[in-house]
Amino acid sequence: MLRTRACEALRKLHHAVRRPAGALATRDDALTAVFWSRAVAAHPSTAAAFGSVARARSAGATPSAATRIESDLLGSMAIPRDALYGVATARAMENYDITGVKISKYPELIKAFALTKKACAVANAKLGLLCDETHKAISAACDALIASDEYHDAFTVDVIQGGAGTSTNMNANEVISNLAAMHLGKPIGVYDVVNPNDHVNLCQSTNDAYPSAAKLAVVLKHGGVVEALTALISSLRAKGDEFDGIVKMGRTQLQDAVPMTLKQEFHSFAATLEADLVYLDRNIDALYEMNLGGTAIGTSICADESFSTEAIKALSDLTGLPLRSPKDFIEASSSTSSFLLFSNILRRIAIKTSKICNDLRLLSSGPRCGFNEINLPPMAPGSSIMPGKVNPVICEVVNQVCFQVCANDQAIAHASEAAQLQLNVFEPLIIYNLLNNLDMMERGLNTLRTHCIDGITANRDVCRASVENSIGIVTALLPLVGYKLASAIAKEALETGAPVAQIASRFVPAHEVAAVLDVEAMTQPGKLEARGVCLESPASTTA
Repeated sequence: MLRTRACEALRKLHHAVRRPAGALATRDDALTAVFWSRAVAAHPSTAAAFGSVARARSAGATPSAATRIESDLLGSMAIPRDALYGVATARAMENYDITGVKISKYPELIKAFALTKKACAVANAKLGLLCDETHKAISAACDALIASDEYHDAFTVDVIQGGAGTSTNMNANEVISNLAAMHLGKPIGVYDVVNPNDHVNLCQSTNDAYPSAAKLAVVLKHGGVVEALTALISSLRAKGDEFDGIVKMGRTQLQDAVPMTLKQEFHSFAATLEADLVYLDRNIDALYEMNLGGTAIGTSICADESFSTEAIKALSDLTGLPLRSPKDFIEASSSTSSFLLFSNILRRIAIKTSKICNDLRLLSSGPRCGFNEINLPPMAPGSSIMPGKVNPVICEVVNQVCFQVCANDQAIAHASEAAQLQLNVFEPLIIYNLLNNLDMMERGLNTLRTHCIDGITANRDVCRASVENSIGIVTALLPLVGYKLASAIAKEALETGAPVAQIASRFVPAHEVAAVLDVEAMTQPGKLEARGVCLESPASTTA
């Protein structure tokens, strides 16, 4: 029952805060309306404070070229006057020009940070550590980030960075602090009322806030893969049902084996992926464990003794998820095992999906000199020099998606292993690759379904002919004549081209041969009769 409620909560949360790839502006507008109405209802000044900035952006206004000066331990820096980020973010922008991919690419991560920081503000207010005005301002700022991507462009840090994610955490702290200042009618970049460290990051460290938000981001984003995988499984099963009654030759080691149906083959594709759907559901639970409140190394230094309990409860209330504290906060501070486990599941899905694509390419090979049992939808001309050639491009591109997912999983494994003492400083690479894998798998699975599986057709006559002309059906004679004689029949059929049934009828009554060589019957289990078989002569005797 608890798992059912968790799954339902996860589904609702996923649809509430997730912005799918390629989503239209109308969807964002709808989400904005929902969250914005809540924020404005709770904080009437929010509309006035945020509205001027929103209107300026929508009107295409160019931010002022003027700068403001912010300082940190290393000195002062000039920050664009209207920038929602601060000096910590600015330093990271200078230091980490690595991938060219900014945090703003991952709306789920930004929204997960906003949810986490809002939960922390709720906990700190309950504990009397934040005044009501500051708590409400931080909450309103977080609501604005959850409601839409209006301010997501302020998350300018490269996703790969040193410092175990400190730059990402500070980017979030600074943006939330400045949005809170706007809510209060204060100028941005002045942190005496809402400070990024002392208020937004209160009772937290990057070492607990960053992994907690990252886990929540994976939880939010994984729903897309679940939906895509579920749809692909349904498509494969439906396609199998469409191919009911089409008998074909099964193959092992690319050699003729025994008959099967095309329905069985496509249903086996669905079945192998169904197992992974179960694993996805079962193991998402590992990501519900949050070390929020453990602060620097898990000893909860600079955090109230009740903060962790209150913050995780508040985050559970905000998300509807059954989040929990770890049994050992110090172990949790350096552990990335839940990320590693989830990445391994994605790798498993990728490997199986790639194998399915390999099979589809083989089964559709030809059209005249290959298997030619099925036809993949023609999606593009296949050659710049060979007229009329059409390649299995969708399977090929999904193969490459799967290869990349496996490579990213290997990077995640190396980064997980490289933890030292009480911290893993390589979590940014883990999160970057895991979010990318989720995105690629979702897109890849949907592409495979819509551009390939749904449009596959079968060549019924080709499938039937391959069975009737195959030597492999001789296997069905084993209960009648035994292995040695069946091998001799197969050899003669291969050398002479004579049908297996014709040769076997010299040794066993034709009606018995016909019964066991019924190709439809070969595709299903049957009952065997006990009988003695003479392996030295063609005659068989009853036991």
